[in-house]
Amino acid sequence: MILHHVEYGTEHGGEPIVFLGSIASTTDMWLPQLDALSATHRVIALDHRGHGHSPDPDVTPGETTFDHLAADVLETLDTLGVDKFAVVGLSLGGALAQYLTATSERVTRAAYLCTAAYFGGPEKWDPRSVLTRAEGMEPMADGVIGLWFTEQFRATQPATTAAYRNMVTSTRGVGYASCSDALATWDFKDRLKDITVPVLVLAGTEDESTPPAALHAIADGVTGEATYVEVSPGAHVPTVESPEQVNKALVEFFN
Repeated sequence: MILHHVEYGTEHGGEPIVFLGSIASTTDMWLPQLDALSATHRVIALDHRGHGHSPDPDVTPGETTFDHLAADVLETLDTLGVDKFAVVGLSLGGALAQYLTATSERVTRAAYLCTAAYFGGPEKWDPRSVLTRAEGMEPMADGVIGLWFTEQFRATQPATTAAYRNMVTSTRGVGYASCSDALATWDFKDRLKDITVPVLVLAGTEDESTPPAALHAIADGVTGEATYVEVSPGAHVPTVESPEQVNKALVEFFN
C-alpha cells in the first residue's frame, strides 16, 4: 500500500529522515519537528493506513501485522526514490521504527519516542479493534487525548487540544482497527538485540501510556549505542507539548 506523505527540506543533507506517528494521528503531529529538521535534512512524514489521507486497508479483521505496516512504509519510500533512511517513530510509529530497524538494512539511525517493546497484547487491543470498526473513533477520543497531553496542557491550550481531538476523530475506524490488530501481536522484547544502529530513546516524564521505564527497557535492550532523553512536561505526545525539548534532542542526534 502506498501511503500519503508530506516532505520538506533538502535532498543534500545526508540520508532522509522518515517520521511515523502514533495510532490515530496524521502527519500534522510532526509539524514542529519537520520545521526544525528541514533546514538540514529531507524530512518525510507518512500517514498510516486508514489515517489522514492514506487509503483504507481492505483486510479481514485481525489480519494486519507489522509485516504489513512495514511493507507500506518501504513501498512508499521506494516510490520516492529513498533507499537508506533514518527514522523517527512515536508510539505505534515507534514500534514500527523498531521493527524496521531490526528487519531492514535500509535504516541508518533511529529515534524511538514514547513507545514500547510490548503494548499490552490482544487483551488490550482486540476490544478497541471491535469498537472502532463498529463505531469509529468518537467513543475513544477523550481517553486518547487524556493520554496524549498533560492535564495542565489541556487546561491552558484548549484550542490546540481541540484540534488534536479532531485529528483523532478524523481517523477512520477501519484504520485504527487495522493498526490495533498489529499492536495486539506486538512483542519485540526478545528482538531488541537485533537493533544495532545508533538510537535515541525519548520518554515523557508524565506519560502514562508508555512510561519512562518502557523507554529505559528499549535503551537497555538494543545492541547499538543508545542515548536516553526524558522530557517534562510531557505525556504521550511531547512533540506537541514540549516541542523545543524534543527538537533539541533530535537535532543533536541527527546532525
